[in-house]
Order: sequence, then C-alpha cells, then structure tokens
Amino acid sequence: QVQLVESGGGLVQAGGSLRLSCAASGIIFSIHAMGWYRQAPGKQRELVAHITAGGSTNYADSVKGRFTISRDNAKNTVYLQMNSLKPEDTAVYYCNSLSVVATGGSWGQGTQVTVSS
Repeated sequence: QVQLVESGGGLVQAGGSLRLSCAASGIIFSIHAMGWYRQAPGKQRELVAHITAGGSTNYADSVKGRFTISRDNAKNTVYLQMNSLKPEDTAVYYCNSLSVVATGGSWGQGTQVTVSS
C-alpha cells in the first residue's frame, strides 16, 4: 500500500512562492506517473500537475507557467515549485501516483497552502 507524506505548505502573500515535497513509499516509485492534486473548501479534488516516469510534465491551465513539477527517483520524492501564487491557489495539496488514484488507493494527509491577498 502506498504511503505518501506531503510537506512544505504554509501561509504566503499573493505573488509569493512555496515548494512542496512528497515522499512516497510502498510503490516502485520510478515507474509511476506522479501527480499533485489540490482540494479547495467546497470543491472537488483536482489534478494540477503530473510527471510521467520518463519525466514528461503536464499542467492544468490554471497553474501553467507558474507551477513546476519535478521528481527525484533516488529519493522517491516529487516536488511542486509554486510561483506567483494567487488567493485562488488556496487549498490542501496532495500528491499521489496516477495509477493508485485510478484504482481508488489511499491518500496522504496533504499540506495546506493558504495565499492571502
């Protein structure tokens, strides 16, 4: 069973930056496409960025040009660099394997990101 530990969230002013980290265990990390998701109050969880096993990346339109996803397979860790943050980026951020999500697997506790205006 996958275990995920997200960290790096916090309170930041609009225009600021944060770098999120997610350490994964219980899976062969290097072969999994990994994603960062977020859930704002009253909204469904959404995928904001993902990175394939080969390192290709894709982003939601709402974060394109501001967020960068990366991975370190030696550390079983995926990162999300978030720049030019906006109040609408406020949410709990989660990481997960895309295949684990597709099969209804477990989630970590997430990390809260709050952007003040």
